[in-house]
Amino acid sequence: MVVTRPAAQAAPLAARLAAAGREAVVFPLLEIQPLPDPAGLRAALSRLRDYAMVAFVSPNAIDAAFALIADWPPEVALAVVGEGSKAALARHGIVPGRFIIHSPRDPVRSDSETLLQALDIDALRGRKVLIVRGESGRELLADALRAHGVDVVPVAAYRRAAPALDEARRAQLVGLLDGGADWVITSSEALRNLLDMARQAAGDAGVTALRRQRLILPHIRIAETARALGFDTLLQTASGDDALVAALELRP
Repeated sequence: MVVTRPAAQAAPLAARLAAAGREAVVFPLLEIQPLPDPAGLRAALSRLRDYAMVAFVSPNAIDAAFALIADWPPEVALAVVGEGSKAALARHGIVPGRFIIHSPRDPVRSDSETLLQALDIDALRGRKVLIVRGESGRELLADALRAHGVDVVPVAAYRRAAPALDEARRAQLVGLLDGGADWVITSSEALRNLLDMARQAAGDAGVTALRRQRLILPHIRIAETARALGFDTLLQTASGDDALVAALELRP
């Protein structure tokens, strides 16, 4: 079982998989890098009470933002997409009951589309919403809110990059391709990086070997990306580590 999250986030899931009897290997497909200058993020977060809601696109966005926040104003709602982001908020003391947290109602398809369905868009019209995100990513949430008259303020909190495929990682990847593996893939961007790395490491043969292996995917949108990229051995789970581990405990 290959855990492909960024290094800082991979270890807890790998430990849970090992405790469930699965041999876990960490092979990050994304690096989360700090911004060279977080002044824009710091300025946006200094005016939290200006916003009717603050949406975080990922746990990385939450962790980067809360490193700069002393206290969250309870009257400002938060919005997140997946179970991982809910867990990240909880680590910072932001829990339902004490704070207003919006999230998708469907644990199988937790994304920007289903988050929008969970929001009272009319109550946000004409008001400011801050979206804390990476330097790049989908614009669907921001565009949809703007289309409904919401004043959207996006701010970058981190940047993503593909890890370098040095000789040690190349050898590790070739071994995984040759031996066969199950890959836990938690973003479409990570899957595209994996496909590129397989091509760099072993050419077309590497891509063919990779496409024969099983992907564990906690989101229907990642599954759609996987099929479009030529993968067909997929296990889709609900969002969050609990659902992922539970699904694997039920499957060989």
